[in-house]
Amino acid sequence: MKEKIITWVKANPHFWALSYFIVYVIWFFSLEFFAEPKYWITCPLDDYIPFNEYFIVPYGLWFPYFLGGLAYFMFKNRELFLKLCFVMFTGMTICLTIYSFWPNAIDLRQDITGNNLFCQLAGFIRAVDTPTNVCPSIHVSSTVAVHWAVCRYRGFKHPALIKTASLLLALSICASTVFLKQHSIVDVFCGVALTAVLLLLLRIYEKTAARHLNHRASCDKL
Repeated sequence: MKEKIITWVKANPHFWALSYFIVYVIWFFSLEFFAEPKYWITCPLDDYIPFNEYFIVPYGLWFPYFLGGLAYFMFKNRELFLKLCFVMFTGMTICLTIYSFWPNAIDLRQDITGNNLFCQLAGFIRAVDTPTNVCPSIHVSSTVAVHWAVCRYRGFKHPALIKTASLLLALSICASTVFLKQHSIVDVFCGVALTAVLLLLLRIYEKTAARHLNHRASCDKL
């Protein structure tokens, strides 16, 4: 079994893109423990969004959606996997850089008065995830990136069903960040905008690379 894994990794060096998570985890939790927020993110719309503990379900589904998306495309489509890594990891790096030089936080949390399972899970998330380092939202930016990859992939047997389910899940994950008071709506919009800009840059690169290849092919024929 060990030899098979080693052989597969050697044959699929794109796997090593995931080593970025070592840097990410160290950087993120260093900021969580040592960074002191200096800027407070707020928006009038936040006051109209009530806390709803049931959104802990889509919030928690971010983890299998995010990690499962990476794993799926790593095995199914190397090129799309690397593009997803570029968008997602570049976005994370930009977020962490912003948190480092512009440490921000929210002050939206209120006491959780309920005692059902969902409230308990929401309380657990609050205990392990401080209301700091929130804008742009990595939760949101990475969700948008995974949904983009799902929409880009053409190997699904039931593409309409899977892409619709992905869209609904992505929207509910983004909504959960504000209904659980983990983020301000400002964080959500900034997270979406960040990934949108990175996807635009990727698109420009793809078109430029395609024109370059076409030019080289034309020159080779002459």
